[in-house]
Amino acid sequence: MLKFYYSPGSCAIASRIALEEAGTPYELVTLDFATNQQRSPEYLKINPKGRVPALATERGVITENPAILSYIAQSNPAAKLAPLDDPFAFGQMQAFNNYLASTVHVAHAHGRRGTRWADDANAIAEMKRKVPETMAACFEIIEHDMLAGPWVMGNMYTVADPYLFTLSSWLESDQVDITRFPKVQDHFRRMAERPAVKRALQD
Repeated sequence: MLKFYYSPGSCAIASRIALEEAGTPYELVTLDFATNQQRSPEYLKINPKGRVPALATERGVITENPAILSYIAQSNPAAKLAPLDDPFAFGQMQAFNNYLASTVHVAHAHGRRGTRWADDANAIAEMKRKVPETMAACFEIIEHDMLAGPWVMGNMYTVADPYLFTLSSWLESDQVDITRFPKVQDHFRRMAERPAVKRALQD
């Protein structure tokens, strides 16, 4: 059985939703970030990066949301969570997920984990001050150029949707009004109504 390492409120919610959508059995292991459990020797043996998510499979551990989401979709073709028979569309989905991972998540992290990039208190404060601007800029691109609607890829629901939902949920804490982005707001509302999302968020 798959073993999924997770922390509530983290980006790992995206992959947990995908697991619920796929209907595949998995064991959930919740890490307590408040006690720095993700940096424990036991977990570092599983994921030396000391972050979530991590998915332990019979062949080894997969980390990073884009990789885990792709694995879930490809391992559960009957769930139809990705355009597996269309290499171009699959590549577009991957481009979306990688934008969320490499740009949007990083913009968000500047407000909470500025010490990853700087030691100077003024520099960290400036990164934090910039977050509403950079997050809004990211979602302007998503709203107008990337989100096909009603789902990320158009009419087909894919593993890109729980990832967008997860990062959209951070907008309020980043002082960005989601109503500025009607398509994103509608996507967020419809995602919140899905049974798999409700199951994933129950804790």
